[in-house]
Amino acid sequence: MHSIHSVFERRNRKLIASVAGLLISISISFADDCGWKSLFNGKDLSDWTVKIRGHEVGENFANTFRVEDGLMKVRYDGYDNFDAQYGHIFFNESFSHYKLRIEYRFVGEQCAGGPGWALRNSGAMLHCQDPKSMTKDQEFPVSIEAQFLGGNGKDPRTTSNLCTPGTNVVMDDQLVTRHCTNSTSETYHGEQWVTAILEVRGGEVIRHWQEGKEVLSYEKPQYDPRDGDAKQLIEGDNLIIDSGYISLQSESHPIDFRKVEILDLTKN
Repeated sequence: MHSIHSVFERRNRKLIASVAGLLISISISFADDCGWKSLFNGKDLSDWTVKIRGHEVGENFANTFRVEDGLMKVRYDGYDNFDAQYGHIFFNESFSHYKLRIEYRFVGEQCAGGPGWALRNSGAMLHCQDPKSMTKDQEFPVSIEAQFLGGNGKDPRTTSNLCTPGTNVVMDDQLVTRHCTNSTSETYHGEQWVTAILEVRGGEVIRHWQEGKEVLSYEKPQYDPRDGDAKQLIEGDNLIIDSGYISLQSESHPIDFRKVEILDLTKN
């Protein structure tokens, strides 16, 4: 009898511990969700600034960025030819330590004149320079890009990759100077909604997440002193970038953004 009682007692302790762990996990998840703030109000672009190559800051050429049906949309129906008019829309506040959650989907056909590599291609630019500091013909802001790619229906193509316009990062204690690095994410074909979470810890570490899995991480985001645009932003000997603006891309393929949300990690 004593041994049977001990078995039941151990099982009960395990059950109680399991339930307690589940409740703690739910509590943390709920608290986490409650801390998210929407950067996109679903109505207009009043909190955002547009910068499109070849145009002045604030000029939303051909209504490229627009709000329809509660979505932030990137469209090219006003273009005769894309003509390398790469665009970005910047939220009007700088951030340092945060998580960024974005829901996006690629739709329709690529704009005429868009480069082959830009098919179903967009991204979220982190630690961006101020759009007012960009030159009129500058293609991309100096930043760290979380690159979003859609599948072509048959071949593997990862998303939440890294690209580095005017920047470098460190991986495995080595300075990485190549322009793009692939993540380990799944491929997302068609016009399905995809959720990306980007964890940014100032100038320390940045992590990309897909479906609850970390698919890419790197450290010490920094200016590339070889880059002409970056040179204008470097102060003294410090190359590390620990804060900046957030922008979303227009690279010739239509895309919808349903959610753009931020979680402040300053105290975490």
